[in-house]
Amino acid sequence: MASTGMQIFGFVLALLGIMGATVATLLPNWKVSADVGSNIITAISQMQGLWMDCTWYSTGMFSCTLKYSVLSLPAYLQTARTTMVLCCVLAAMGLCLASLGLKCTRWGGGRRSKRHAAIASGGCFVTAGFLCLVPASWFTKEVITNFLDSSVPESNKFEPGGAVYVAFVSAGFLFVGGSIFCMSCPGKRHGPQDLVLLPPPDKLLLQQQQQQLLQQQQELQHQYCSLSPLDNKTGYSLQDYV
Repeated sequence: MASTGMQIFGFVLALLGIMGATVATLLPNWKVSADVGSNIITAISQMQGLWMDCTWYSTGMFSCTLKYSVLSLPAYLQTARTTMVLCCVLAAMGLCLASLGLKCTRWGGGRRSKRHAAIASGGCFVTAGFLCLVPASWFTKEVITNFLDSSVPESNKFEPGGAVYVAFVSAGFLFVGGSIFCMSCPGKRHGPQDLVLLPPPDKLLLQQQQQQLLQQQQELQHQYCSLSPLDNKTGYSLQDYV
């Protein structure tokens, strides 16, 4: 089972992972315009994200446009939106379970309950990392394919932006943090599970002997109380001879 220090380290990594995934979901620079060709254009930089498209002009102005229509978006962008939101929700649920499964906390029940909570939080973190890795990989693949396509004009070519790299790093943090919490699952034991809870053999034997002596004393006391008053006399009386 993972130690307390390793659990805290995994919790910090998972916290960084969910923060990075949230930031990557909101950033508008999932892909940025590539500086290729010799065409002189008004916009010096274009960025496209999951929720908005932004443009920097040479005049210093900056404008963003929200993507209101969902059905008009390509499949990989719709998938990236859905999976990143699910990643953030699942990672947040994993943080709540991890706070219950930490050994250094007093809430969460006993050791068995904490172990189950830690394992559940590890599964949430690993699943969230997978949900964060899938859109980042698919988005990068589409951007690179579009960039290498010779039929696409140079003014419409993009390259992966900073949000994609943040998503990759966040997925790695979630994977490592989830793996640490999954180590809380105990392996198979071929011996008796509760052997540690039993007292030592000497102490157990002493307890059995004490119980036997107590039972013998109770039996002797019961026999003595059952005797008649005449049997309890310890001397002679003159009335016996008159």
